[in-house]
Amino acid sequence: MRKLSVAIERWPIAGSFVISRGARTEATVVVATIEDGVDVGRGECVPYARYGETVEGVVETIRTQSFAIAGDIDRLGMQVALPPGAARNALDCALWDLEAKKSGISAAERLGIAAPRQLTTAYTLSLGTPESMEAAARSAAGRPLLKVKLGGEGDEARIAAVRRGAPAARLIVDANEAWSPEAFTSLMRACADARVELIEQPLPVGADDLLRVAERLVPVCADESLHSAEDCSALADRYDAVNIKLDKTGGLTEALGVLTAARANGLAVMVGCMVGTSLAMAPAVLLAQQADFVDLDGPLLLARDREPGLEYRGSLVSPPTPALWG
Repeated sequence: MRKLSVAIERWPIAGSFVISRGARTEATVVVATIEDGVDVGRGECVPYARYGETVEGVVETIRTQSFAIAGDIDRLGMQVALPPGAARNALDCALWDLEAKKSGISAAERLGIAAPRQLTTAYTLSLGTPESMEAAARSAAGRPLLKVKLGGEGDEARIAAVRRGAPAARLIVDANEAWSPEAFTSLMRACADARVELIEQPLPVGADDLLRVAERLVPVCADESLHSAEDCSALADRYDAVNIKLDKTGGLTEALGVLTAARANGLAVMVGCMVGTSLAMAPAVLLAQQADFVDLDGPLLLARDREPGLEYRGSLVSPPTPALWG
């Protein structure tokens, strides 16, 4: 009989991680473990208050599936049992991992990926003053792709400062819903002038009708607006890309459907993450084999990662080993 357990883990962040909604100094993750004899599958999720989640609530939701796990529920059954979100992500990824362990067929092989390749991930610069962000950009200028957290007022100066600090790096910016319609044109122009390649979720969810009519000098990517495959068709008239995160979709199973729906609607794809350990990134690395942009730098933002973890060489991340996941 399969057995489910769940644990809360806290991982210190190197310095702090600052976005428009606040700052954090540690990443709190939830790990679901499914044991089936000698085989063990694990999945990690990051509860996110923006979506009404708490750590305790996610833990309790995972625990409600103990009997279903003991009764051999599979990934498709879990799609019905739980809605998209962090709890289902941990369970879905644990089931993927367990399938690989029991069958000897890796998750990559199940996905038809004969030889997963190394990927170049973005590296995130936290929100701060223009001066602090220019200094951070200068320190990270050797990385090929930087993701810049923005916060609304003063973002023109922040964007320009980052470009001065890292004149050769490719840039993505992420406003986390912080821009106002009134400032949109000016901020979009500042991004275009700084050669930004993608702008994530500039306007709040439900207040982004402007994107239907405004000139998008830089492609715009839906993040908080996207959770499931059904969202893609509704977003296609306002966005140029979508950011797929397993904690939003509720696991790799749904994320694969989101990727297919995004392509069908002419949307580019970013595969992103919350701040977590390599266990959370591992399934996303496989999904990101088909992505246009990769943002899987969670472990790089931590003071330490779990062992074994993913191998990062600069901004290159390697596929997971069997000892980690999948």
